[in-house]
Amino acid sequence: MHTMNSLLSGSLVSLAVASLSLSLAPGSGEAGTVAISAVAAAGKQGVQLSGKAAATSNSLYRTGEIAGGRCEAGRIIAGNAASYRRFMTRVNRCLGRTWAAQFRKAGLPFSQPTLRFVTSRVSSPCGKWPTGAGGYYCSSNRTMYIGVTRRVLQNPYAPNHAQFMAHEYAHHVQQLAGILPYYGQSAWQARTGVRLALSRRLELQADCLAAVFLRGAARDLEVTPEHWEAMLEWTTENGHKTWPTNDHGKGRSQAFWMRRGFDSGSPASCNTWTASSRSVS
Repeated sequence: MHTMNSLLSGSLVSLAVASLSLSLAPGSGEAGTVAISAVAAAGKQGVQLSGKAAATSNSLYRTGEIAGGRCEAGRIIAGNAASYRRFMTRVNRCLGRTWAAQFRKAGLPFSQPTLRFVTSRVSSPCGKWPTGAGGYYCSSNRTMYIGVTRRVLQNPYAPNHAQFMAHEYAHHVQQLAGILPYYGQSAWQARTGVRLALSRRLELQADCLAAVFLRGAARDLEVTPEHWEAMLEWTTENGHKTWPTNDHGKGRSQAFWMRRGFDSGSPASCNTWTASSRSVS
């Protein structure tokens, strides 16, 4: 992981990766990632938390169900990079509106991330492009790097790409809420087993938060019940295969937290930091 290398250079960095389909099948997926920089964070609403409390008792968990809103992102044309960038940009704006409203309810400050599309594996202040990732979020400059490759463009199925973007955006949410900084501070000197367990809690929470957003935007983003079930089934069988070190959780764990987020529509269902070890395995 990039956590230790980035920390030695002055930044807290970790990897967090989303699963998204790259095949033409509705349930298959691509991977993205994140990098962290520290921010001060502490249990009652309207107060920025720090340390473990930022993860376990965050004000976002008490903001209730996310309000559904319009998210007219258009369609992706297979092989057409412009349509892909346009779709992802619009989904990014929807995510911004949704999470800005939730942060207001929590009484927490909010700012938008920068979105950058790239056609090669560029480096960032957080280090080199993570192996296996189709994109990543760097917390040092609060930028999402989204790869636009021939392989990505082969899959025009919009809900899969929306899920990918929502997962990456969830890492920005974790950063602003003080959760990513807590992970970075806790994981960089930890033993391998402890570090992997923390990484799974981070990633599975991002899966859940992404699903919370998708529930509210399901109609416009064409996330039908049939597609959602297909995505969960695919994730159960394949979600872990990109990450052999099990830093993102087993496929069944990913599907479990995705279902929790989608069924509830509330960040309260996404508190992986107080969940049992079995549910974040």
